[in-house]
Amino acid sequence: MVDVSEKVVTTRTAVAKGFVKMSPLVVRAVKRLKNPKGNPLEIARIAGIAAAKRTAEWIPLCHPLPLTHIDVTARLCQNGVEVRSEVTATAQTGVEMEALVAVTAAALTVYDMCKALDKGMEISSIVLVEKTGGKSGDFFRAAAVAGNHKNNSKNKKTSRSRSR
Repeated sequence: MVDVSEKVVTTRTAVAKGFVKMSPLVVRAVKRLKNPKGNPLEIARIAGIAAAKRTAEWIPLCHPLPLTHIDVTARLCQNGVEVRSEVTATAQTGVEMEALVAVTAAALTVYDMCKALDKGMEISSIVLVEKTGGKSGDFFRAAAVAGNHKNNSKNKKTSRSRSR
């Protein structure tokens, strides 16, 4: 692990997102709550929160952090489910991995909950949207990537960083 003992303790936040692309059949089933395993949106939210708290167990050499806030949302869209997380900690290192792990676990949970209806779903676009705090400064992904998933082919992977 990287030695962070000399780093300043600051409030750090990170936002991540991902997408589970679904067929219209699965979207309708989720909307009507006609899923054999129950409501995938609520279970995904809980899975994401639980996973963020255990990130150091998922990612080798990742520091265990005292998280002060975790918010995970799973929103049904026209062609799937958008998953988003926001994580905060007051610590010596950032929470980007916690936000990304939350989104990944939530997306995998949506897949697991809906795979009986269609195994052809796709998990994609898991990205860090923004991070604040810490020595490296703030990071904000360009608005083109942070938008919705109606047409992923038009999204450009660009980012901009801003130092404090």
